[in-house]
Amino acid sequence: MSRTPWWVRIPVLFFIIFGLMEYFVDSGDKPAIIEYPITQFFMLMVLLILIAIEVILKSIENVMFQTLTPEAQERYLAAKDKKIEFKWLNSLYKKLTSSRSIEREGEIILDHNYDGIRELDNVLPPWWVYLFYVTIIFGVVYLIRFHIVGDYDQELEYEQEVAAAQLAIEEYKKTAKNLVDVNTVEVLTEAGDLSAGEKIFTANCVVCHMADGGGGIGPNLTDEYWILGGGIKNVFQTISEGGRDGKGMVAWKNSLKPLEMAQVASYILQFQGTTPANPKAPEGEIWIDPDAPEATEENLEEAPGEQAKDSTIVAMN
Repeated sequence: MSRTPWWVRIPVLFFIIFGLMEYFVDSGDKPAIIEYPITQFFMLMVLLILIAIEVILKSIENVMFQTLTPEAQERYLAAKDKKIEFKWLNSLYKKLTSSRSIEREGEIILDHNYDGIRELDNVLPPWWVYLFYVTIIFGVVYLIRFHIVGDYDQELEYEQEVAAAQLAIEEYKKTAKNLVDVNTVEVLTEAGDLSAGEKIFTANCVVCHMADGGGGIGPNLTDEYWILGGGIKNVFQTISEGGRDGKGMVAWKNSLKPLEMAQVASYILQFQGTTPANPKAPEGEIWIDPDAPEATEENLEEAPGEQAKDSTIVAMN
């Protein structure tokens, strides 16, 4: 350590302590030094202590140096100035390069002479030779695997990577609710989602559909009749794109996030089968879920063709 300059020791020790602090302090997604301002004071104290230690050690070294005899001072300075030699590293370098020392260059000198420039018959470095052999082995394995056996090709590898990426995307969408759309939306049943949907419905939909979903300006949400189709996908589509031109509610896709539309659509479906205080007369046609087990071919044929969308489920301002 005494042969290492102070301007190297202090930063190295400082960043080691800083890294240990960041590793052991749980600060979530943010660095601990940003999440907890007290750590900034801590690192400042660490820096001051490291500087103080260096000053104290330097002072002690000077005092001890003055107590030495002139001969001892010379030996101390010589030992301090002695460079660190990595013999094993030098030995490894020589083995990897097979280079000759300058004193032995006469053994491999050639007769070629170009304006006083002589040529040495050095061998190729062993590391380069071994790497060349590895490339030959790799080339043979590659040739057999892909051109003779036909294990797989780039097209198959691409298809596998795309399939794996699609699976990763689907898994991500399950946790990223705000990426939901009309094709992927599902009924939300968690209490937190339904509570959020109730708040959105109360703030925007009650004026047209009443608090109990019985209907007013907008249609009744408690019966089995739908103007543009029922079910979570149709309800979500209607909230997003709006109802019938000139008759239904406005599109809410610019005001509500996809998750919020899914939440309020799930809450609206909770009205099905309830009994409102003043129910509005049915509008539209009876909607039958084509994916329901009890849906028969006869029921599906009787269901109206206009089931792709639901218009005035929520006639919001």
